[in-house]
Amino acid sequence: MKKIGFLSFGHWSPSPQSGTRSGGEALLQSIDLAVAAEELGADGAYFRVHHFARQLGSPFPLLAAIGARTKTIEIGTAVIDMRYENPLYMAEDAGAADLISRGRLQLGISRGSPEQVIDGFRHFGYAPAEGETDADMARRHAEVFLEVIKGNGFAKPNPRPMFPNPPGLLRVEPHSPGLRDRIWWGAATNATAAWAGTLGMNLQSSTLKFDEGGEPFHVQQAKQIRAFREAWTAAGHARTPRVSVSRSIMPLVTDLDRAYFGRGGDDRDQIGLIDEQTRAIFGRGFTAEPDVLVKQLAGDEAIREADTLLLTVPNQLGVDYNAHLIESILKFVAPALGWR
Repeated sequence: MKKIGFLSFGHWSPSPQSGTRSGGEALLQSIDLAVAAEELGADGAYFRVHHFARQLGSPFPLLAAIGARTKTIEIGTAVIDMRYENPLYMAEDAGAADLISRGRLQLGISRGSPEQVIDGFRHFGYAPAEGETDADMARRHAEVFLEVIKGNGFAKPNPRPMFPNPPGLLRVEPHSPGLRDRIWWGAATNATAAWAGTLGMNLQSSTLKFDEGGEPFHVQQAKQIRAFREAWTAAGHARTPRVSVSRSIMPLVTDLDRAYFGRGGDDRDQIGLIDEQTRAIFGRGFTAEPDVLVKQLAGDEAIREADTLLLTVPNQLGVDYNAHLIESILKFVAPALGWR
């Protein structure tokens, strides 16, 4: 058995060809797709966060709204860029969203991806300390956030407060018990995956990672997952960690599917530079009739290693079409692979 959810980047464009033409439509359609996915039996609704872009940039109002409209589906991010975050304010928002959803938040955080603007985090008021890189700052923010959401008091109370305080040091409120175990780190390297395992975060691995060996993407990703689990075990954490991988999977079931995706074109891994120094490998997409997809996906080592699969969806094609894609995978692909 494998948990299956969708991952939306929440793209929107005023183009007449887009089914999602504004930020408002992107948000409202995201809520509707989460509701539809829950009705279909999917396990998760996850959203990518990008700043300064025509995408979803403010996750917590969206997560809270979905939590209020749904009952069972996991609600998450993949990922929040911690370079942009105040860890304490984020702890308040995350606690509130998790309580609204009654403990269904699965919060993916990370150092973030290449940006739309130069050093965008500085516009948000954050800058690396002396001797830090922006990645160091993101990890520092993450460690503070992880500590705060444990629920331990750390702030000295005012001796003359406006309202009575409980005894002892105070914590950030609202606190949601159990949220600390539902934080995931989006890792692009084996080293950061191991770091996440040491700190007791779950692991998210997307369709991109740094090329660390020249092997096929799914082989490198499987090695990354094993490095994470080894670090987790060495750290002595009591619970069993979770691991998700993302894939673009398009079953060709209807004439409309074939019209949209029948030409293929992304059936091989791609190598590229995400900055001047970093060589990355981008995982292939899977587009075919369901019986062909079953054979192709059965050979994916990283999917076998993971307990959760996030399906990237073309959100600008609309809620109904994306619900159809999710249903096609749940009905025609997942059972044949033993995921359902």
